[in-house]
Formats: sequence, structure tokens, C-alpha cells
Amino acid sequence: MPEFISDMPGDSALEGQNYAGNIIVNLASLPDFLRRPMLRRRLLEFFGMSEAEKDEIVGNALEAGPTIPFPNFARLFQTWLEVLCTLSEDQRRQIFARYIDAAAKDPQALIRFNLDGILEIYGMLKPGERDTIAGTVRNIVAGLDPGAKRRILLIIPDSARTRLGV
Repeated sequence: MPEFISDMPGDSALEGQNYAGNIIVNLASLPDFLRRPMLRRRLLEFFGMSEAEKDEIVGNALEAGPTIPFPNFARLFQTWLEVLCTLSEDQRRQIFARYIDAAAKDPQALIRFNLDGILEIYGMLKPGERDTIAGTVRNIVAGLDPGAKRRILLIIPDSARTRLGV
């Protein structure tokens, strides 16, 4: 799920219930040539944040994502995945691990998403991008403690587990 921070003076990251959703809708509606670099910049900013800010970003993205009209969410999510593929394995791992950890702690956060639609978006990536994402996710899931791994595998649809190789 995409990370965003506020550019507003005095605002903490994703302050307010609809703020994250509004940012997602606005970014999704931008043309690709604007959306991609803005999203890349936001992703790179994530690595300079405190642990608390990172947790807030992930939590707010997981909360806002299901409330966004799916066509808008899909456009942004696909761009997010494509940009993630251009980052280093370590950076991808840091981001995905946060989302997987959050989902393991609160499975309902992931269940609220249109998981079939998300899998469809994943399937629209280029084969190399799918392999990159799958490899990162597979490595993270393999390294989870048994309880977290069980919870994650219970909420991931069989078709996604098969496509990701987890």
C-alpha cells in the first residue's frame, strides 16, 4: 500500500481520517508522468522517517485503501508496485515487511481490501516485476515467526499464495 506524508506545515503524517484517502485519490488521478515521480519521491522519503512515522504511514494506508474507489486505487497501486520494483531489494523488503507485519497483527486490515482485484493488478505487471515482488514477499513470509506466518497465510487467497509462491 502507498506511503504518503503531509506537505502541510504543522501536520503530522496522514493526520485526519480522510486525508490519506484524499491524497490517494489525487495521486491516482494524476497522469502517469506526474504520478510516478511523485510516488517515487514519497517512497524514498519513507526511509528517512522515524519508526513511529513509518508505522503511522502504513496503518493509515491500510485504513484508507479500502475506502478509495477501486479504479483510483488500482491505478495508484499498480504504479506503487512498479516503482517498488525500481528500488533495492532491501528497500522493498523494508516496505513490504511493514505491511506484512501490520497485516499479521491485524488481519482485518488486509481482509477489507479487494484482494482479488489486487491480485489482478499484480498480474498486470511485467513478468520481471512480478518476479521481483514475489521474491521479496516470499522471503519476508518465509522469515516470519510461525504465528505471524500462519495468520498471513490464512488471509491470503489460495490463488495469491500460488502466484507469489508462498
